[in-house]
Amino acid sequence: MQSQTFHIGGDGGISIAAEATGNADALPVLLAHGGGQTRHAWKRVTADLANAGFRAIAIDMRGHGDSEWSAEGAYETRDFASDLVAIASKMDRKPALVGASLGGLAGLIAEGHLAPGRFASLTLVDIAPRMETGGVMRVVGFMEEHVETGFSSPDEAAEVIARYMPHRRKRGAGKGLRRYLREKEDGRYYWHWDPAFIRNITLAKRSDPAHQERQFDALNDAASRLSLPLHIIRGGSSDLVSEDAVAQLLELVPHAEYTDIAEATHMVVGDANDAFSAAILDFLKRNHSPQGAVT
Repeated sequence: MQSQTFHIGGDGGISIAAEATGNADALPVLLAHGGGQTRHAWKRVTADLANAGFRAIAIDMRGHGDSEWSAEGAYETRDFASDLVAIASKMDRKPALVGASLGGLAGLIAEGHLAPGRFASLTLVDIAPRMETGGVMRVVGFMEEHVETGFSSPDEAAEVIARYMPHRRKRGAGKGLRRYLREKEDGRYYWHWDPAFIRNITLAKRSDPAHQERQFDALNDAASRLSLPLHIIRGGSSDLVSEDAVAQLLELVPHAEYTDIAEATHMVVGDANDAFSAAILDFLKRNHSPQGAVT
C-alpha cells in the first residue's frame, strides 16, 4: 500500500516529518516511536493498520530522523508531548495515539496534563511511570556509546546493534539500518538523531539526582487523570518495565487494558511485530471503528 510523506508543524512550528498510510478518511492512528528511533520502526505496523481500515500516521519525533532539530536543545518529555498535541490539533478528528517508550511518555503528558481529551485512545508500548533504573541505564549507555565517534561503516553499526540485542537474529547493514544512520563529511556514520537529545538526558541524571523522581511524580499524576481508553503493552522480557510497574499503573487507571507479549523485550515492535499488531488491532477495533466513531 502506498504511503505519503510530508512535514507538519509541531510545537512552536518545529518541522516534524510524517508518513501516512491508508484511507485519508479513516480514523487516524498516530504512532510515536521511542528515543533514538525513527518512523520506520513502525513500517510493518502501519501496513497492518492500513489493511484493517485505519489511517496510520508515523512521525519522526523532534530531533530524530527527518524531523527538525531543536536549536535550543529542547528535548524534555514535555517538549515531545507538546509536539503531539500540536500535530493532533491539526487533524480533522481525534487520533488514537500509540507511543513506544519515549513516545508513550510524551503521550501520557500530552493527554494527562497538556490537552485532556485531545486523543481518542492511548496505547503505551513498554513504558510506565515507574521504570527500572538498570534498564534505563542500559538504553542510555547504548545510545551514548557512539554518539560522538560514530561508526566507520554501516557494518560496524550492525555489529554494535547485534551485541546490544543478542536475542535477535543478526542482520546486515541493509536499507533498514541505513535509515537510522547519516554519513557526515568525515566519511563516518552517525545515528540519525540530534546528539543533544542524549546529552540532555545524561546531564539531567548526573547533575540532578532528583530529576527521575520528579519525572515519576509528573507521569504518575498524568496517568491518574486519564479517562480515555488506555492500553498497556509490555514485553514479557523487558528490563525497563516490570510487572510491578504495570500493576501500579493499573491501580491508577483501573479501566486500562493490559497485554503482555511474552516473546518480546523492551523493543516490542521489532521483537514480535505480528503479536504486537494483533494486540493493537484488537484494542482499536473494540474501541473505535475505522471511520472514527468511538464504539
